[in-house]
Amino acid sequence: MAEILISDPTLRDGNHAVKHQLSAQQIASYAAAANAAGVPVVEVGHGNGLGASSLQVGQAALSDREMLRIARAQLTDVKLQAFGIPGFAKIPDLDGALEEGADVFRVGTHCTEADLTERHMTYLREHGKPVHGVLMMCHMTSVEGLVEQARKMESYGASAVIVMDSAGALLIDDVRRRVSALVARTGMAVGYHGHENVSLGVANSIAAVEEGATILDGTARGFGAGAGNTQLEVLVAVLQRLGHETGIDLYRLLEAADLAERELVQTIPTTDSVTIVSGLAGVFSGYSRPVRRIAQEFGVDPRDVFFALGKREVIAGQEDVILEVAAELRASIEVQVEVQMEIREGVA
Repeated sequence: MAEILISDPTLRDGNHAVKHQLSAQQIASYAAAANAAGVPVVEVGHGNGLGASSLQVGQAALSDREMLRIARAQLTDVKLQAFGIPGFAKIPDLDGALEEGADVFRVGTHCTEADLTERHMTYLREHGKPVHGVLMMCHMTSVEGLVEQARKMESYGASAVIVMDSAGALLIDDVRRRVSALVARTGMAVGYHGHENVSLGVANSIAAVEEGATILDGTARGFGAGAGNTQLEVLVAVLQRLGHETGIDLYRLLEAADLAERELVQTIPTTDSVTIVSGLAGVFSGYSRPVRRIAQEFGVDPRDVFFALGKREVIAGQEDVILEVAAELRASIEVQVEVQMEIREGVA
């Protein structure tokens, strides 16, 4: 059976679920537990990565450098990973992560915009760091398009490409087609990052491995926005049951997950009516919280908001569109009410 590299973004993707407010103590505690379990790679930072802390997408409790420094002190036996999205992450942000001891970098972009990663990837490779490309919202392009974008990242120096199902929209065959094409048509390692909107995180991850993926992501207790991420401890247990080597001590990992539930996770992520619709609509999982809040303010159904956002093909960073959609749905409801009142008055 294949050796699978597990990458744990609990301290980055999980930050979405707590409005990027993970504290120094929380980061140190979980990093130490992940280190004891032998999790090979631990990713740390603001939910949207380096340089993203802002009023627009949420101000973090700690700076990028503080988060990385705290984790670095605990990760004595495993690698520290930093994530950046060009536009948020700028070269000085990369420099900060380099100075704080990040071992591996991921550079992510929307699945059709790999061109934006060239400068960042080239810069990091010049500094001798492994770089993995991340194609986010990967359901929003064809298999052929995904291969084309991955090849660009490969030409920029990426040693791996990660298929990120940011909306939890992919079904098992969707994952198979994407991963098998990337394995066959690029020279990079291929990874999969799932979300639980339709409860397929682990199943999709195993399908990815069966098609040749060698990198998988998961978070403790599924800690992440909306329905949450692929649940790490379940994923590792299933991989071990299937005979795949991860190098992780399962008991220690289960203890790390228990710690995460006690100290990090305010509410265990669940697949509920709204997050299911989010996945079906193909909308970024991080929109769950603002959609619920704005829908309540406007007195509209959050499920209708998600389907409308899906039709507009919104991506992360377009939160202002939620307001537009909610206002339009409210106006439509009011028009319908007026029409019904006129009909009633005419009948009377």
